[in-house]
Amino acid sequence: MNCRLARRVSDGFWPGGSGFGWGDGCNPAVPLFAKAANRKELAVERAAKKDAVEQLNGVFKTTSVAIVAQYSGLTVAQMQKLRTQMKQAGASVKVSKNRLAKIALEGTDVVAIGPMLKGPTVIATSNDPVAAPKVAIEFAKANEKFVIIGGSMGKTVLNVDGVKALASLPSLDELRGKLVGLLVAPATKLAQLANAPAGKLARVIQAHASKGEAA
Repeated sequence: MNCRLARRVSDGFWPGGSGFGWGDGCNPAVPLFAKAANRKELAVERAAKKDAVEQLNGVFKTTSVAIVAQYSGLTVAQMQKLRTQMKQAGASVKVSKNRLAKIALEGTDVVAIGPMLKGPTVIATSNDPVAAPKVAIEFAKANEKFVIIGGSMGKTVLNVDGVKALASLPSLDELRGKLVGLLVAPATKLAQLANAPAGKLARVIQAHASKGEAA
């Protein structure tokens, strides 16, 4: 059956036309209703991607630190454990298509992590610049398939050693606890500290910090 005859047969079965679009030559094109459905699906997909980018952009704009790691080979249970540990520390984990994540990074202080997004990657973020690195480093020790690539603290780019250095620092909550410990010290002791040289004051604070860690 040639194309012209096929059109006649189709028009005979479908009043007012076949409802199908016909291409050049003898190959029928995609049906018109299928094209409409495809357009609708594409519109929904574009809207979903736009929403995902906007949400990520909001996270990247407000975070103090962003850590990038590869997670290929991790099980669903391990990923869930990572999410839980991050949440408990006040951090979060984002898994997104690298292309969308790179778009979301535009205009943010942590845009430098863009080149690190290759392959299956996760991005850990936190307002406390120590929280996300600390959890990421500890998780990597227990899961060899979780490989830290680097990160960014504000506009400062971090390599793996930089992430480890951040992770070794006390968190904001720990620092607040140590400051509170100093504030509740006897008044005479605070007066002595106030009059002490800067070097001595630093040594006293460090001594309190070390004492707290040993306890």
